[in-house]
Amino acid sequence: MTDDSKYTCQTVTHVHTWVPDKLFSVRVTRDDAYAFLPGQFARVGLPEADAPGGDPTLWRAYSMVSAPHEPWLEFYSIVVPEGLFSPRMARLQPGDSLYVEKAPYGFLTLERFAPGGDLWLLASGTGLSAYLSILRDPAAWRAYRRIILVHGVRTAAELAYREEIESWRRQPGLAELFATDPQKLIYLPIATREPLPGMPQERLTTLIADGRLEQLAGQSLDPEHAKVMLCGNPAMLADARKLLGERGFKPGRRGIPGNLAVENYW
Repeated sequence: MTDDSKYTCQTVTHVHTWVPDKLFSVRVTRDDAYAFLPGQFARVGLPEADAPGGDPTLWRAYSMVSAPHEPWLEFYSIVVPEGLFSPRMARLQPGDSLYVEKAPYGFLTLERFAPGGDLWLLASGTGLSAYLSILRDPAAWRAYRRIILVHGVRTAAELAYREEIESWRRQPGLAELFATDPQKLIYLPIATREPLPGMPQERLTTLIADGRLEQLAGQSLDPEHAKVMLCGNPAMLADARKLLGERGFKPGRRGIPGNLAVENYW
């Protein structure tokens, strides 16, 4: 690798398995020059399976779970059983190499919105990643009246990072905000194939369409004061974007802040 390469070689420091053979997180070192905005994604690479010491030729996009101020990069992934990339990434061990392009990508960032009002973060599966990066940054908590984080999965075991999310109200620097407003964060974990206390077994789009998502949150999806981010599988994004568009939610245009932001890097 030369100095003018478009990527850097980083070292795996930790691998966490959320669901065996299905969901995992990888933490790697971070190049000092690598800067990104919360919500952006990286392109990470591996060499061909038959050339483990070669240059990276296989690349995939992964949102950063880590925040910009943290000295590492963390990625959250599903294992695609027949995939060329994710099964190998899941088998990485501390000390192994993972390549990261020098430039970050994506526009699922708070810069898309004017501050104020309520921030709705709607995710299915590993689409949660970008929101973790955003909410690990203290600026997000100061910019909005209330944050509604909705994570749609199949089973409770797939609610990755749930303990961390539920611990934020006790975290120094955030505990004061929750003391002033216990509803500062409304976290709605929803599983379609397993009953969770107080939660319906429904797809996120069904809950948007029939109004139950607003009932669960105790907040209205009103484009006058709500900003919505969508991240997840393409079918969910297409349906949710249509439903929200019918309500008046629109992406920003030519420097004019909108109230809807969508990320789809499948």
